[in-house]
Amino acid sequence: MVAFLRLALRRVAMMPVMVLGITLLVFVVLQFSPADPAYNALGDSASPAARAAFAEAHGLDDPLPVRYFSFIGDLLRGDLGVTVSPSQPVADRIATAFPLTLQLTLLGLVLAIVLALVFGVTGAVHRDRWPDQVFRVLSMAGIALPSFWLGVLLIQQFALNTPLFPTGGYVNPSDSPSGWLKSLTLPAVALALPVASSLARLIRTAMVTELDRDYVRTARGSGLPPFLIIRSALRNALVTPLTVLGVKVGYLLSGAVVIEAIFDLPGMGKLILEGVTGGDVALVQGTVLTIAVSFLVVNVVVDLLYLLVNPRIRTV
Repeated sequence: MVAFLRLALRRVAMMPVMVLGITLLVFVVLQFSPADPAYNALGDSASPAARAAFAEAHGLDDPLPVRYFSFIGDLLRGDLGVTVSPSQPVADRIATAFPLTLQLTLLGLVLAIVLALVFGVTGAVHRDRWPDQVFRVLSMAGIALPSFWLGVLLIQQFALNTPLFPTGGYVNPSDSPSGWLKSLTLPAVALALPVASSLARLIRTAMVTELDRDYVRTARGSGLPPFLIIRSALRNALVTPLTVLGVKVGYLLSGAVVIEAIFDLPGMGKLILEGVTGGDVALVQGTVLTIAVSFLVVNVVVDLLYLLVNPRIRTV
């Protein structure tokens, strides 16, 4: 337990440094944006004098290091800036949009894990037989399918040809739980299938390795029920897929941004699209930074879970 706490504190202690690196990267990259915050706020017809006054008041012409430290100071106060039109705090816009993206990501993650376990375990148990061959083909197809293209196909088939689900839009769960589930089902499926396919291959490979170990042969010879043997092997096999789960959650977060645009969901994807098309640097900066930090937090949590399920790494 002492070793686990030491490694956990080491992971957590690195978070502020990594968050600082993320803020620096996001800030510097967006400085190359052709959009001028002054003209975005004042309008393209603003005079050079008005632009100069606005830039002086907001420090737009200050040296880059000065602007960066000012940006960090605003972040520490919870100030992500103000959107161009309409003029609203970026933090308020994100607070409204991020819960939807989080709901879609979590729903996609649960669906991906369930599908990956079914595909992976079934393929390993029926190794080199027809269920294994079928699931391997499906997994390869799922990896090859881009989420955005899969989303368009799902809309065509299950919303237009067979109107089982809406083509887009979002229903608040407090208004209608069933409507909420219907509004997020197709986006979650489009988001989850590529991740599930990739995880299924990892789980199958790890399960095949575990099922060939001596303790499994001993358990079979002792007459233990197959269910208990598979459960024990699966517990050990999940250590390897868990190492890439953080990356997959990051893929789900970033993929949700694209999927939201396809299904017209008012999440972080809509904010980024609105910021890019409107030249709103503050909005793009705030949303990208929020997604990047969320990805970092998820990876740290997965690292801690990996320390829990794999005691051997605690000696490193």
